[in-house]
Amino acid sequence: MADQQALDEVVEFTSGLIRIDTTNRGGGDCRERPAAEYAAERLAGAGLDPLLLERTPGRTNVVARIEGTDPSADALLVHGHLDVVPAEADDWSVHPFSGEVRDGVVWGRGAVDMKNMDAMILAVVRSWARQGVRPRRDLVIAFTADEEASAEDGSGFLADRHPELFEGCTEGISESGAFTFHDGAGRQIYPIAAGERGTGWLKLTARGRAGHGSKVNKENAVTRLAAAVTRIGEHEWPLRLTPTVRAALTELAALYGIDADLSDVDRLLEKLGPAAKLVEATVRNSTNPTMLDAGYKLNVIPGEAVAFIDGRYLAGAEEEFRATLDQLTGPDVTWEFEHREVALQAPVDSPTYARMRAAVEEFAPDGHVVPYCMSGGTDAKQFSRLGITGYGFAPLKLPEGLDYQALFHGVDERVPVEALHFGVRVLDRFLRTA
Repeated sequence: MADQQALDEVVEFTSGLIRIDTTNRGGGDCRERPAAEYAAERLAGAGLDPLLLERTPGRTNVVARIEGTDPSADALLVHGHLDVVPAEADDWSVHPFSGEVRDGVVWGRGAVDMKNMDAMILAVVRSWARQGVRPRRDLVIAFTADEEASAEDGSGFLADRHPELFEGCTEGISESGAFTFHDGAGRQIYPIAAGERGTGWLKLTARGRAGHGSKVNKENAVTRLAAAVTRIGEHEWPLRLTPTVRAALTELAALYGIDADLSDVDRLLEKLGPAAKLVEATVRNSTNPTMLDAGYKLNVIPGEAVAFIDGRYLAGAEEEFRATLDQLTGPDVTWEFEHREVALQAPVDSPTYARMRAAVEEFAPDGHVVPYCMSGGTDAKQFSRLGITGYGFAPLKLPEGLDYQALFHGVDERVPVEALHFGVRVLDRFLRTA
């Protein structure tokens, strides 16, 4: 079991990593190297030989391997990203890069997304070095750059340029799973991610006839774009249930003692109450308009207008997604992928999933583990190019009233110290026998 020093170090490392500003503003505006060096130093202190790898100067990744006791076993990838999204200090109760520990809580950008998991990995690995522990299977530890943007300098670069570092890896674990979800009725649910929707970030371009703002113009690019954006934003996508989502609905229905009627999913979601939040975003594709760019002067009709859409699609539904966008944009607006990544599926009847479930249940005996599909995406998408099946497993035991999912990219991001301690214990238990 993880020792007391590991419990102390996970708090120290979470705070220390938060204090290193690795804000990723997109377009290459980020520098993860100081955080990568911080992680590499602590891996080296555990007797490992970490590699620092860059596609672009300053955009640094760290990879190390721990040899397992069973050379015939497939290797497991354990990965976390080092970059974070921007934070406006004036909006926060504490400075977002202070890493302050106050009243048993660690505050700052990255506290849940995902420097907490990075710290857990480091704490567990160092605890093993002190105790002489080796896992059953080889573990490849990877800390990546650029997850909060395109991943071109991070997991994409590693998968494309350094696949040999992941030799033997068939499965991986990373963020967004095994956290406490309180349903408001006394139940504690621990969702483990076994799938991700695909990423389809879109750029829409409308072209028309430029002219004076006082003249009638039937070929107004802004009007054409606005109509297309409205159609896309208001479109009701049909239900599409993947195996992971079916399993989630079935297990949640059993937990609540209700009929898992998958012929009327919307009604089933109503019956699940607050627990429906774990599933409702992943029973359909989605398209949300997020950015508009048109014109340069109020009285000038521009010849071009541009919009951006955050699109997500389920496994097996990409072709439907594309065809629907062709229809919704219409003849006067073109669309293209600004960024595209695949949807993922992972089996919920695998030995690895069973071991994750067992590790959570050992330290949360009153908890209910269920599978779920992430509405967004992680570095598991890029690592899937290497044939690695990804799960979301970054365990945290959270108090009721702390909305874990709202803290992702939100103001006052924070994580309780006790949640980190739980995470270290569960991760240690799982990785020893994974």
